[in-house]
Amino acid sequence: MDRQRLHAGVRGVPAGAAAALGDRFGRKRTFIAGIALFTAASAGAALATSTGMLVAARALQGLGAAVLLPLSLTLLVGAVSEARRGMAIAGLSAMAGLGIALGPLVGGSVLQLGSWELIFWLNVPVGLALLPAAALVLGAGPRTTARLDVAGTVLVTAGLLGVAYGLVRTGVLGWGAVEVLAALAGGAALLLAFVLWQYRASAPLVPPHLFTHRGFALAGVIALFAQGGMFGAVFLLTQFMQDVLGYPPLDAGLRTLPWTLAPAAVAPLAALLADRAGMRIAMAVTTALQVVGLAWFALVVAPDVPYLALVPPMLLAGSGMGLFFALSPRQALDFVTPAQHGIASGVNNALRQVGVVLGIAVLASVFAGTGGYGDPAQFTAGLRVALWAGVVAVAVAFVADLFVPRNPDIQREKGRERGPVDPVVGTSMSL
Repeated sequence: MDRQRLHAGVRGVPAGAAAALGDRFGRKRTFIAGIALFTAASAGAALATSTGMLVAARALQGLGAAVLLPLSLTLLVGAVSEARRGMAIAGLSAMAGLGIALGPLVGGSVLQLGSWELIFWLNVPVGLALLPAAALVLGAGPRTTARLDVAGTVLVTAGLLGVAYGLVRTGVLGWGAVEVLAALAGGAALLLAFVLWQYRASAPLVPPHLFTHRGFALAGVIALFAQGGMFGAVFLLTQFMQDVLGYPPLDAGLRTLPWTLAPAAVAPLAALLADRAGMRIAMAVTTALQVVGLAWFALVVAPDVPYLALVPPMLLAGSGMGLFFALSPRQALDFVTPAQHGIASGVNNALRQVGVVLGIAVLASVFAGTGGYGDPAQFTAGLRVALWAGVVAVAVAFVADLFVPRNPDIQREKGRERGPVDPVVGTSMSL
């Protein structure tokens, strides 16, 4: 499980750097490189003969995924008109939701019927098929001649990696371990140095003025807390299905389909909801559904809970997740200029991935401190408290959304009024 959390953490580490590399060397070329790296790392994981080799391969997988996730959104947005952007993002989210639905089912089937190496081998033919398809279908996209912020890239990558590693190790060593504290403190110090450097760099990796837009900054807060609260709960509830209710991996995957299929089902409705009700109300609906779903789980979980009692909260939480996946990237892009789409999607993706690792670490610690794996009653007691912690995290995202500006177009105009816009990074140059 720690290896899975490290993989999720590494996905968020170089997302902003990947967006900058895409703008500098071409989004299509960088995207294809990400596919190649992910495919090669999958083969390496399947061939691993030791834990160290497997961890290294999973880390490389995370780097490849960190390139693919933000650039897929940027390439999609650049390929459609602004009027069709919402529907295009919803379609991408529906495909992501379908992947979430199939993941536990396919993974459970492979573990129950085959060997764990097959999980990684499945990625290889998919990646090999995508490489020529991406080369033939994708457009080259815009490129800039701006220098790459090497110092900023190193600082933010090392800083996020340190924080992610520290959070991952809390599950084994606890929050007070020297290794954990050193990793968290070192990562935080590097991130502070990164922020200070961005104000001095001539071509910053993340233009500081990006966060002067209240809407964009709050979109990041919403992404961090909503993703953390929900995925921290998912991490524990998946174990509850197997360790307490006693379902084997394949059966557990089948029984979570009401939850995991819901995102694919509701994502196409996200654009319609946002266009009719407005982005702020639509995002509030996504977090409200997740809050109610997690609270419902917390109220009904028990060692002998009937499966049917879990279906309604699964549907609610899954619907909220599906709408959130479709609308969160769009919310972030609404508050930046088109020239900033690459870096904005990278930052938003990084915050969401860090939210996953942070949420799992915090909720797992709450679970361990109030319960544990000793017996079903102990597990359920810890799970119930952890679920309420997840409710609080997603509720923070709900409250933050209430302060997001209602009209992103007005917010963008205010940003333009601050000063001339740099054609490379698209951000106000006045202080």
